[in-house]
Amino acid sequence: MKIAIACDHAGFETKEALIIYLTAKGHQLINFGTNSADSMDYPDTAHPLASAVEKKEVELGITICGSGNGINMTANKHQGIRAALCWNKEISELARLHNNANVCSLPARFVTLDVAKQIVDAFLETPFEGGRHQKRIDKIPLSQ
Repeated sequence: MKIAIACDHAGFETKEALIIYLTAKGHQLINFGTNSADSMDYPDTAHPLASAVEKKEVELGITICGSGNGINMTANKHQGIRAALCWNKEISELARLHNNANVCSLPARFVTLDVAKQIVDAFLETPFEGGRHQKRIDKIPLSQ
């Protein structure tokens, strides 16, 4: 699977570890940065990732910041994005099953690397259930 990944400084270590982990599992990762633990602004990496997901240049995205909130909010400003803040495996599965989330946002300061791996695995492996959930998803985008 071709996956986009982006973070801010607080998520840098988690991002780097997930790139190694997911690449070893056979996934292709497109790294939108940041590429150091130096302080930076999460919108600078979130917007390019969200655009790549919207344009279907990648199948899914993973964003990471300290709480997961800021980078998640930024990604969700894009009409074609359904980013979900995931702090455990069950939330991640439900985000895919019921909401057809296309971006998984992780709170690096609140989950261990092992939990982050479980969350991401569940996100990538869980298909959208469809059915009654599709009509709800169709109501999410604002009319232009």
